[in-house]
This record gives sequence, structure tokens and C-alpha cells, in this order.
Amino acid sequence: MKGPRNLGELQLAILRTLWQRGDAAVADVHAALSDRGLALTTIATMLRKMEEKGLVSHRENGRQFLYRARVAPDLVQKNLVSDLVVRLFDGDPLELVNHLLRAGEIDLGELDDLRRKVADAERRQKKERS
Repeated sequence: MKGPRNLGELQLAILRTLWQRGDAAVADVHAALSDRGLALTTIATMLRKMEEKGLVSHRENGRQFLYRARVAPDLVQKNLVSDLVVRLFDGDPLELVNHLLRAGEIDLGELDDLRRKVADAERRQKKERS
């Protein structure tokens, strides 16, 4: 599966709930998102639409539908970040990193971690080339 693009905030919140819980009934998803003040029928409708798009699937448990995410979190993140990079930074991921650095969104501890990850990525790429 290529993965979803342009997920709405509610769709992403539903997926996060399903990733955390595995299988969940509409009422469970509704309870997890209760701070949003949405009706149970709104969640049910959204789950049905998400199923049509292949984002979730369901199985029957008696009279209840149990929903499960069909897309992995890393695939969703990859596609959403790729879309962001294309839309806001003309497809240049380095510009995204530069923006985060300029805006002070990355603290010193995170910079050290980022340096380690860059070094690890460089080692992996060199190993793959040889």
C-alpha cells in the first residue's frame, strides 16, 4: 500500500487510537476522543469512510464492529512528512531541517541525538555502497 496522504485531523486521531488499542469498537474510539465533543455517529461515519479508503478494516464481534488500522504509523508519518516537504519547502528536506533549526524547534540535547543519527545514516549508506 502506498499510504495515505492529506489525512484530516480527526482521521489521524482515529488512527492513533487504533494503533494504541489494536481492535476497537466505535464506542471505544468515541470514548478515547471524548475531549473533541463529537457524536458517536460522527465517529461511526468517519470509520466507515476510512474503511472505504482502505485506512481501516473491521470484523464483527457479535453485533459490534471492531475496527483496526490497516496502515502502519511509519508509513503515515513518511507520507505526511513527504507531503509537507513538497508543499512548504519545494521538495527540499534540508530546508525543513534548516527551518526547525532557525525557529529554535530543536534543543541542544536533540541536536546531539540528531548528530548521532546523521552519523549512523552515513555509516549505513557507505556500507550499502560497498
